[in-house]
Amino acid sequence: MKRMQNSNVLISGMRGLGVEIAKNVILAGVKTVTIHDSAAAEWRDLSSQFYLREEDLGKNRAETTQPRLAELNSYVSVSAYTGSLTEEYLQQFQVVVLTNPSLEEQLKIAEVCHSKGIKLVIADTRGLFGQLFCDFGEEMIVLDPNGEQPLSAMISMITKDSAGVITCLDEARHGFESGDYVTFTEIQGMTELNNCEPVEIKVLGPYTFSVCDTSSFSDYVRGGIVSQVKVPKKISFKSLSASLAEPEFVLTDFAKFERPGQLHLGFQALQRYQKQHGRSPKPWSQSDAEEFVSLCKSLNESLSGSAKQEQLDEGLLKKLAYLAMGDLAPVNAFIGGLAAQEVMKACTGKFMPIMQWLYFDALECLSEEEGVMLSEEECAPRNCRYDGQIAVFGSKLQEKLSKQRYFLVIYCHSCLTMNWLKWGMYMDRRCVYYRKPLLESGTLGTKGNVQVVIPFLTESYSSSQDPPEKSIPICTLKNFPNAIEHTLQWARDEFEGLFKQPAENAMQYLTDPKFMERTLKLPGAQPLEVLEAVYKSLVTDCPQSWEDCVAWARNHWQCQYNNNIRQLLHNFPPEQLTSSGAPFWSGPKRCPHHLEFSTSNDLHVDYIMASANLLAKTYGVPGSRDRAALVKILDTVHVPQFTPRSGVTIHVSDQELQNANTSTDDCRLDELKSLLPKSDCLSKFKLTAIDFEKDDDTNFHMDFIVAASNLRAENYDIPPADRHKSKLIAGKIIPAIATTTAAVVGLVCLELFKIVQGHQKVESFKNGFMNLALPFFAFSEPIAAPTHKYYEQDWTLWDRFEVKGLQDDGKEMTLKQFLDYFKNEHKLEITMLSQGVSMLYSFFMPPAKLKERLPQPMTEIVTKVSKKKLGKHVKALVFELCCNDDTDEDVEVPYVRYTIR
Repeated sequence: MKRMQNSNVLISGMRGLGVEIAKNVILAGVKTVTIHDSAAAEWRDLSSQFYLREEDLGKNRAETTQPRLAELNSYVSVSAYTGSLTEEYLQQFQVVVLTNPSLEEQLKIAEVCHSKGIKLVIADTRGLFGQLFCDFGEEMIVLDPNGEQPLSAMISMITKDSAGVITCLDEARHGFESGDYVTFTEIQGMTELNNCEPVEIKVLGPYTFSVCDTSSFSDYVRGGIVSQVKVPKKISFKSLSASLAEPEFVLTDFAKFERPGQLHLGFQALQRYQKQHGRSPKPWSQSDAEEFVSLCKSLNESLSGSAKQEQLDEGLLKKLAYLAMGDLAPVNAFIGGLAAQEVMKACTGKFMPIMQWLYFDALECLSEEEGVMLSEEECAPRNCRYDGQIAVFGSKLQEKLSKQRYFLVIYCHSCLTMNWLKWGMYMDRRCVYYRKPLLESGTLGTKGNVQVVIPFLTESYSSSQDPPEKSIPICTLKNFPNAIEHTLQWARDEFEGLFKQPAENAMQYLTDPKFMERTLKLPGAQPLEVLEAVYKSLVTDCPQSWEDCVAWARNHWQCQYNNNIRQLLHNFPPEQLTSSGAPFWSGPKRCPHHLEFSTSNDLHVDYIMASANLLAKTYGVPGSRDRAALVKILDTVHVPQFTPRSGVTIHVSDQELQNANTSTDDCRLDELKSLLPKSDCLSKFKLTAIDFEKDDDTNFHMDFIVAASNLRAENYDIPPADRHKSKLIAGKIIPAIATTTAAVVGLVCLELFKIVQGHQKVESFKNGFMNLALPFFAFSEPIAAPTHKYYEQDWTLWDRFEVKGLQDDGKEMTLKQFLDYFKNEHKLEITMLSQGVSMLYSFFMPPAKLKERLPQPMTEIVTKVSKKKLGKHVKALVFELCCNDDTDEDVEVPYVRYTIR
């Protein structure tokens, strides 16, 4: 961010692509953005230039757009320039972006940039085609090629060899790749590796890799942590003129690996055609396309080396000519997102740049039928906002687009992952039920994905799911942390367990007459834990003043960072051995040490300040931010002496903990029930449960998390995390940047064109994944909806039985009629019938209940079993079936949509 905030960027060309790049760069937060254009706005510009309006026609594009772009980010200075791009003018910029100059002007500016060390990005879009070029100089240092957090792993063995083999603990794969560089710490025995210079590794397996010559090193004893190191990488770029002759390509679609060379030639030919005619080939003009192909042939004959194509793909080149005057917002969004990310790479040295050409096409958006040609008349400009779109798809599709109705659901990035997943699956179920297409997409920093769901054609969003997020074992959190993620999760649990859950339980005890009855029905030791917390909240830990809050916080600090650690080491001394004779404190178990409180330690005082204020907030006691006064109060707080006790059980594994939680102390439970004050005695008593909010820097929430986590990290000699990293992890922040978002929504909208046209071939649609940091792109056909069989019929998740509940005589179908319908019409004997969680019928149902239900209408049975009335808005019910066929074999069948209105 600091490097970007010192960068000045010039973006030339304020048509749709230029303004998309400018928007993303301004949102990224560079120092200044200068937008350049000497031309006036035309009708065709309005197709994708979202900051131009009809009243702006005839006005300079840059001057008109500047004030609207400037509103995006008040920290970025945005100016407009309409003059010539001279060498003197260009030298004030670190990065120059060109979007629509002639090839001659590109070469002229590129030569200046390459010689003066100015980084250059050239971008162009033509209908469904896109082009991107980068030249960041003959020597660029990439500080972080992939943007991933450095990996680390725990070591279990190191061999003495010419290439020492390191084995990591088998609780998780190390994740390294050959060519990575690593460093070592905390190795006992072979200490020569500790804090050495970064060493290159060769991966041998998921848990092993080799390093340098260790044959002369000391014998390995135990322990050690290996950490990945980001080593700066030097890369070199050719100038534009050299790269035109000997191009290197980044593939956007491996299925189209031959196209970049063809399009590299085609885009150069378009520049020549433009120079000869003063315009691009007319939309869908057969004569212009044939002339263009001839120009491509003559140009190809003049080329040599890798730029020359052995054989021209005339069909592809004709389509480039047909669409050259097209201007589509989705393609601009995709190429513009990529181009803006390259600007950020140029400014910062973070992530690997595109080396050096990238070409993209989305020809699947055209008609699925081979040989379909639109007419020149249908695609001719109409002096309307959508001329750029009409040039590609014609006026009929534009009219069809104007009649579409869409539902856009946006999942907010501070949403928790689980909430997002639940919403996504809910929307998916609704789309499957109503048989609607679903375009699902998401971003995670520089990564993005698009999934296409088409009724009767593809699987649904819920058909495949990502593996669940790996959870941290409870015992690791409670007693054996070995990473900062563990201490941060422990701090989050502390926050919930101190300032939210106790207040909620206490208020339920005071206000809900059934609280005690409900609590005592909880399994295992939970009733005791809940009532202990309520007793503390209402009796032992209930503060009356700010001084009481400080005293509570000081004693809680002592308990967590001194007493509990001393008790743990009493149970498991540093020299403790396991039953097999191995050291107990080894591998993932880091031997801790207790802390001694000091008011001269800022972190200690930070913890007291935050926790005391949070407790005060819970009880409605006035808090304080006066650190000097806080220290004076701390000097008067009595902290009881602690002596570790024998007989205290500390669980080493989650299984031990689970087994221990199956029983409870009934005597203590009865004692608590008698000690708790009567709720009517505390009718005016009010506690406020505090919901964690990471984004308010004045509420002490993150102050507590950072202090609590880093103190625990100090207990276990884990490197601490600063406030920013702590907020990312503890707040479960999903990183989001405008560049990836723009690229992803561009791909989504391209799929939308296909849906509107009614594409029905699965190969026409594209699921996409990208990582702009690498850069990496992958497109694939959506997975077809899996089929099932009953008898000779195939069905998928999109199929169902449609049953009309109301008969011709106006009466509703009874259960018997329902069962007979399936037996007669589908040769299926229903063995079980359910609606939601309600079992309506089963073959093992008692005869008396079956006799009662058979003559009853279906909705009457649903109402009785579910104990819920059907609302007037309910038009249909969903039933699930278990069935046998006429051979008495169990068969899988679709669900039933039973219409009642």
